[in-house]
Amino acid sequence: MMKTKSGDFVLPGDALGVTEEFIPSEWTYEDEGKIRSLVAGKVSVDNKNKKISIIPKTSSPSIIRNGVVVVGQVSDVRGQRALIKLDSIKDNSRGLVTSFSGGIHISQAQKGYVAKLTDAFRIGDLIEAKVTKIMGIDNVDLTTAEDELGVLKAMCTKCRHYMKQTNKNEVECPNCGNKERRNLSSKYEG
Repeated sequence: MMKTKSGDFVLPGDALGVTEEFIPSEWTYEDEGKIRSLVAGKVSVDNKNKKISIIPKTSSPSIIRNGVVVVGQVSDVRGQRALIKLDSIKDNSRGLVTSFSGGIHISQAQKGYVAKLTDAFRIGDLIEAKVTKIMGIDNVDLTTAEDELGVLKAMCTKCRHYMKQTNKNEVECPNCGNKERRNLSSKYEG
């Protein structure tokens, strides 16, 4: 049975229906068989095509979807996964409609083998990554395994200054001389 109908106002995370009845469409995601809203807005039910979507309350906000390149900051690096707070969509001046968190699995950090994820990212680094899967507002899978993706600005783990690039995957702090490895974007800004 449908929980919501067209025109209902919903908030991020609100249940809209079930995947047995509808296909999640714009601004929605699937969560264990339930369709939930990614953003605050009005429900739009397309009974003919069995789709359910949201019309965001803000006009044309930045849309996070598979294949979109996002800019964010590394908030934690734990074992096999780097956690990223997403700030914006590349080349889009509008902010995101809600605050999204993402993760980069060690297998998606760069082309080839990565022994330690801390050789690719550190807390505070600004990165550019591509969305590969959206499972909710706090669970967006990302990849940086393309030349133009990766760290745009690396932060020194010793003194927190931004670092200069010294070669393909190495940076050096102009403040304290510390050298570190990173998965640097071909557009590194240091």
